[in-house]
Amino acid sequence: MIGAVGPASAQYFGQNKVQYEQFDFQSFETDQFDIYFYPKERQAVEDAARMAERWYDRHSRTFLREFQEKKPLIFYANSPDFQQTNAVRGQLGQGTGGVTESIKERVIMPLTGSYGETDHVLGHELVHSFQYDIALRKDNEGFSLRNLPLWFIEGMAEYLSVGRQDSHTAMWMRDAAVREDLPTIRQLTRDQQSYFPYRYGQAYMAYIGGKYGDATVTDLYKMSGRVGLDSAFVYTLGITADSLSEEWKQSTRDAFLPSTEDRTPVDSVGTAVIGEPGGDNQLNISPAVSPDGRYVSFISRRNLFNTNLFVADAETGEIVQELEGTRSNPRFDALRFINSAGAWSPGGRRFAFITFADGRNEINTFNVQTGEIKTRTAVEDIGAIHNLAWSPDGQSIAFSGLEGGLSDLYVYDLEQKSVRQLTNDRYAALQPTWSPDGETLAFTTDRGPNGTNFETLEYAEERIGLIDVESREMRTLRPFFEGMQHNPQFSPDGRSIYFVADQDGFKDVYRYDLDEEATYRVTELQTGVSGITALSPTLSVARRSGRMMFSVFSNGGYSIVGLSPEETKGERMTPEEDASTAALLPPVQPKGEGLVGSYLEDPSTGLKDVDSTQTSKASDRLYLDRIVPPSVGASVGGPVGTQVAGGIGFLFSDMLGHRNLSVFVQANGTIKDIGGGVSYSNQENRLNYGVGLSHQSSAFGQVGRTRNGGVVQVVQRIFRTQAGVQTSYPLSQTNRLELGLGGTRYGFSQTVRQFGQSQEIDGGTVRDPIYFGRASLAYVGDFSSSGLTSPLQGGRYRFQVTPQFGSRNFVSVLADYRRYFYREPVTFAVRGLHRGNYGAGEFSGGLTDSFVRETLGDPYQSGFVRGYSFNSIFEEPKCRQQTSACDVGRLLGTRMALGSAEVRLPLLGPEVLSLSTFEYLPTDLVLFADAGVAWTSEDLTELSFSSNTIGTGANGRLGAGTSESSVSAEPVTSAGVSARVNVLGAIVMEAFYARTFQRTKNWDFGLILRPGW
Repeated sequence: MIGAVGPASAQYFGQNKVQYEQFDFQSFETDQFDIYFYPKERQAVEDAARMAERWYDRHSRTFLREFQEKKPLIFYANSPDFQQTNAVRGQLGQGTGGVTESIKERVIMPLTGSYGETDHVLGHELVHSFQYDIALRKDNEGFSLRNLPLWFIEGMAEYLSVGRQDSHTAMWMRDAAVREDLPTIRQLTRDQQSYFPYRYGQAYMAYIGGKYGDATVTDLYKMSGRVGLDSAFVYTLGITADSLSEEWKQSTRDAFLPSTEDRTPVDSVGTAVIGEPGGDNQLNISPAVSPDGRYVSFISRRNLFNTNLFVADAETGEIVQELEGTRSNPRFDALRFINSAGAWSPGGRRFAFITFADGRNEINTFNVQTGEIKTRTAVEDIGAIHNLAWSPDGQSIAFSGLEGGLSDLYVYDLEQKSVRQLTNDRYAALQPTWSPDGETLAFTTDRGPNGTNFETLEYAEERIGLIDVESREMRTLRPFFEGMQHNPQFSPDGRSIYFVADQDGFKDVYRYDLDEEATYRVTELQTGVSGITALSPTLSVARRSGRMMFSVFSNGGYSIVGLSPEETKGERMTPEEDASTAALLPPVQPKGEGLVGSYLEDPSTGLKDVDSTQTSKASDRLYLDRIVPPSVGASVGGPVGTQVAGGIGFLFSDMLGHRNLSVFVQANGTIKDIGGGVSYSNQENRLNYGVGLSHQSSAFGQVGRTRNGGVVQVVQRIFRTQAGVQTSYPLSQTNRLELGLGGTRYGFSQTVRQFGQSQEIDGGTVRDPIYFGRASLAYVGDFSSSGLTSPLQGGRYRFQVTPQFGSRNFVSVLADYRRYFYREPVTFAVRGLHRGNYGAGEFSGGLTDSFVRETLGDPYQSGFVRGYSFNSIFEEPKCRQQTSACDVGRLLGTRMALGSAEVRLPLLGPEVLSLSTFEYLPTDLVLFADAGVAWTSEDLTELSFSSNTIGTGANGRLGAGTSESSVSAEPVTSAGVSARVNVLGAIVMEAFYARTFQRTKNWDFGLILRPGW
């Protein structure tokens, strides 16, 4: 049976995707794409459209394929805007640089502020466009993306957009080779947690392209979708996956290990302060040293769920301050941590950092001694903020800001609360830092001699820029002829600039002496000095003491090490003009060789001008997203006779995902049982709303005899017609208000058919219809982190009041509060729940009792006490002998309250979460205790926990009418053990064994198909 998508029924819990901004989307066409953008990003999007056309020309030659229709590209000006998109369902993390989805084959991505990085992300996503175009077209029937592992999909996209010259991926492979942990193809496929699919996938694709030709990479994709990857290796390459793995591993060792022999191991550089180099599951990044060198701030993930800001002693690593967790702080939604680092005030008492709040980035400062947030600053008209730099006089903060997809330098005056823009062009302007005299900013850029060419979209490698803050005069420094040079930091005397460079294929720290115009090497690591991405900030130098701290990469993680001022002098070196091969993924080839290498070296082929003058407002047209597969069934005989059942559903949405329409049709018997519904929702603005209308029928019947001995079948039907509207106003990503209005009509009919006769008698209406109108107001919060079978950390709550009027008048009240405390590997969970229908009066024995009845005995109601299900009670021997002797009244009432506690232990699942690694059937073991009470008008001041009452009384059974009100309000309790199993990601099954304290049956076994609360 297909159910309606209920627009008038709110999501019970769940976090919010908040539309903080209202984007005025427009569109224009190019030869191969429909481009969606909003006016402030027009310049950058016009250039991105040219990039897209060039990538299309490159990828169409690689895949030997052309699009039959234009693909949609949706651009956002920055990451905060992108995180509000409705074109992608669910929350988007900071690590998501872009998305290509399969329903409308849209590419949705933010602009990055660096043309080179935007081009890389776009090229990567357009590989996915070609992958989908092959997988979803009718000319490739039998092709299945399920045959392809993630490392293969993403590795191909990285290789075809980056090529084999990549010091960042080379760093990962070199580290794995040193640790003797190069994965096989089988390991990559089975263990995505241990082996990052993007990096290792790119390395494998580079090897295949280098040895067999780049065209083989796409041929392998086309074959794998039909026969599976293992067979495709044999058919396409003539080699098994195991043999290919061994070849790749040996080639990688041969390429990278010799160059590491004379370099410093990661555990021998400087002094490890935060984390242990080479340790498991480490994320310690974005270090910022206090001016006196005593403290270091950094961003770390100290558990599986929260990435937070810490301050530690720079010598011992002891944590001295922790920012209040973002999950429990309503003032901001998240910290910016991938492309940003904070800044210390000159006196070292305050620290500035960047948050995501109200749809934009804010500059927050907090007192390091108390942890109290002192100021919050949202800079108007600047969508995203990256690195901060506090001026030496303490009066201003410099930062890199993204507006319209372009990055520029700004200085914010803390006293005047005004901002001054220093640069205004298309060049990248990132990672600013102040000179000690406060007159100059050093920053990362792609301007200067041989800089980025915006006509040919030929991108320069990053180098160091210097700008006079007053005059805005600029010059650039490029100590090395090759490679990226970024993350500048001044020495305390202002005569040197420290920076990170990969000129020899290794990412190390260097010092450039401004007076001597000479370069000194500070580190010579086997792996590299790095943050999460190649451009992430990783280096910090204390303004007064000269102490240096930086993050180092090892074992897929990041730790922070320190160098004393004496250790930062470095050894003088002469830059070599010959390019190193240390950043080349094996097999090593001359630059520009091969199909991929040649097109990456050729900026002109495929590049064309685009005409964006024919711009129109983005269409609201709804497109069919999918058809819920039709279902058809039939039954013969039984209490309702011959029945035909089935249904079909249609889901529609617009290109930007703002408007959604669902339609369903459903049959449950005869013509009169046909029902259906339609719902519409709009999420374009912060205030979301939905409307819906549905009509459904249900039938139940019985067979009996007439007085003259004839056999008759009586079928009774209930027709439910609903209409409603639901609005939701998110206050943040974790809190919202909901308001709902609606009405329901229940109609009744009866049909009588006497066997032996062809005539069917319409019994007409058996009772008057029931009407209910309702108005609900709810306050909902959800700051939980989900596990594999139930939440692991955080909390959820819902408080709701719903006046209902019509055939019976009452007010429903709901209070549901849940908290989860994670102490690796165990979660302690507690819950308190109350549901009450106030003003409903006593049970009257009528049909309307079912609308005001609350129960503790239904496993699929929120107030279930394990061990007391109605089915279990009625299966007891005494109940089977005489059902009327089974008393379930204490499980029923117009009100109920429930308390539960659980200790959850992950037994099976991913290695990072579970005691035993077995990802195919994640399982939690649970110790639980439940207690609940149901009542109508009884006095709850003197509750008694009497035992042996369930199943032995004589006050009636479920639905027995007025006898329910005569049952005293006595709690029921249970405790026991359960196992929750996630079956193939489709359903969660819980099997429990409960000790019941108010039943004659001491132990009860039960099975529930639902996730843990």
